[in-house]
Amino acid sequence: MHGGGESKGHRYGRITRSEGALHVKSAVGCLGVVCHPLRDIAAPVDRILAWADHHQVTVVGLNKEIVRLNCRAVGVSESQMADRADLVVALGGDGTVLRAMRLAAEHTVPVLGVNLGKLGFLAEVDVADLSSALTAIAEGRFTVESRPALDVSIGDERFSAFNDVVVVRVPGEGNADVELSVQGHHFVSYSADAVIVATPTGSTAYNFSAGGPIIDPSLGGIVVTPSSSHSVFNRSIVVDPSQSLSLTLMPSAGRLAVEVDGQVATHVVAGDILTVRSRSDAARVVRFGGTTFYERARRKLGITGPPELSSLS
Repeated sequence: MHGGGESKGHRYGRITRSEGALHVKSAVGCLGVVCHPLRDIAAPVDRILAWADHHQVTVVGLNKEIVRLNCRAVGVSESQMADRADLVVALGGDGTVLRAMRLAAEHTVPVLGVNLGKLGFLAEVDVADLSSALTAIAEGRFTVESRPALDVSIGDERFSAFNDVVVVRVPGEGNADVELSVQGHHFVSYSADAVIVATPTGSTAYNFSAGGPIIDPSLGGIVVTPSSSHSVFNRSIVVDPSQSLSLTLMPSAGRLAVEVDGQVATHVVAGDILTVRSRSDAARVVRFGGTTFYERARRKLGITGPPELSSLS
């Protein structure tokens, strides 16, 4: 298990590692639910509540979302979610799963992503399969993928990201002129609209849109990619996850926004330093083995193939 002391993951029973996955013997006594703020969640909520009633499982939801759970769930605060729940079900897309991962992270509670619309990388089942998925989890017929987080420090401020941390220009206030150092050694200077630091989970998000590589989550690593680079060196680099990296804003940099998983967390100015470290096993997502990462990537990114070969005759 990651970190010191006993993780709440032991509540599920014996945990073993095989071929990069964690195999868990599970018993669910309390199930947490996290909802997409806009999508219709009536159908999956009905399935969850019916399953929970049949299996005598307590359902907890965030206080601000409790009305949407038909008032049949116990309201908890965000800080209580990981403490109460044995499993967190995220109803939505990848953004909702990321939010659930953040809420579940304190005790690395497994998160089951339920797809409500566009296919995502993190969601594992559709609404129609939700009841059978919960039964499979209760019976231990599943694995969990461990996902890292990026811990970022800027002076006295601290943030954690599961997708990415981005320093991005504020319109009218200059470029993202940033020096990248690894283990305290200067590597390269970027001048760009933004500089993205991403986990493998986040490699298919902003990093991919900016031309960065897709990284299989089982490989690990931290990928750094400039977006709309104005400098000669405009390539991504992948850093060993055990190494620390820093982004130092050069004197020529404008005031930049710092986005953490897509949300503005703070602003930085010339001379400020962002220190980034990868933390392994920061979160866990449920898998049933129905699809591989590459199958999900092909569907999500619209990769078609095999291409037709034109005849040379």
